[in-house]
Amino acid sequence: MNDNNDASPMPCAIIIVTHNSQQCIEKSLKGIRDQTRPPSQIIIIDSGSNDTAYLKSYAIDPLITLHLAKKNIGFCAGNNIGFSFVDPQLASFVLFLNPDTFLSPQFLEHAIALMQKPEQAKIGALSGLLLGYDLSKDQPSGKIDSTGIFQNWFGKWADRNQGDLYDPAMALDEQYVPALCGALMLCRLEALRETELAPSTVMDPTFFMYKEDIDLSLRLRKRGWKLLFNPKLIAYHCRGWQKNRSQVPLTLRTLSAKNEVRLHYRLKSPYLLYSLLKYAAVKMFNL
Repeated sequence: MNDNNDASPMPCAIIIVTHNSQQCIEKSLKGIRDQTRPPSQIIIIDSGSNDTAYLKSYAIDPLITLHLAKKNIGFCAGNNIGFSFVDPQLASFVLFLNPDTFLSPQFLEHAIALMQKPEQAKIGALSGLLLGYDLSKDQPSGKIDSTGIFQNWFGKWADRNQGDLYDPAMALDEQYVPALCGALMLCRLEALRETELAPSTVMDPTFFMYKEDIDLSLRLRKRGWKLLFNPKLIAYHCRGWQKNRSQVPLTLRTLSAKNEVRLHYRLKSPYLLYSLLKYAAVKMFNL
């Protein structure tokens, strides 16, 4: 483990895609500034915020690269632009981080130390225990947000343990998982380069947002990389998507269902029928 008194940057670039994120971005950046080992780059890509004034002060920070898109280009395209700014001379790892996700102080130090172990050389990406956060109360929600993404018997992909009450004493083991939540995804630069769909295109821009993390996870695994969940790595996520689907706008539910069809079609998966039925139910019956 690295000496905490040495504040030299970690070989890690952090990419954050914002969209009207003024309520949470400063708290997210504070979590980054409070790291026991700071990143080598912070890249903020704004995807068409109504008013970008809240971001302007970050342009003078030498550690931050700020790019303002003129329209809402989507989460995937935003991350791809961010990836194009990653300097391979400064970063061996890339952390995709939502603006409403807040790192615990030792997250980067411990996560990268884990990935730098010789026996972990085939870990292409990892994530930690994502706990819920109530931004309106500025405190943890007391619930789990994600312990990795899994697929159930009829084909539905979902964040494991989402909404469960969190008990620090609960048994959660480090394990390889099928997919990782894109709100907090630390990737090896080498692995991302191997899975690019085109130069600087690590996320499929046709997804716009939703299910892109599953798509990237599966492409990494297809290349032989492993995805690791480690419960000792703690972060907090506000999560805009509500477990009660009626609270989620129809346009977003439709996009999510459509992307699940796209995902299963690409995989030639037997679960395509389920995703088609789900898309029809959302589209036709607002379910």
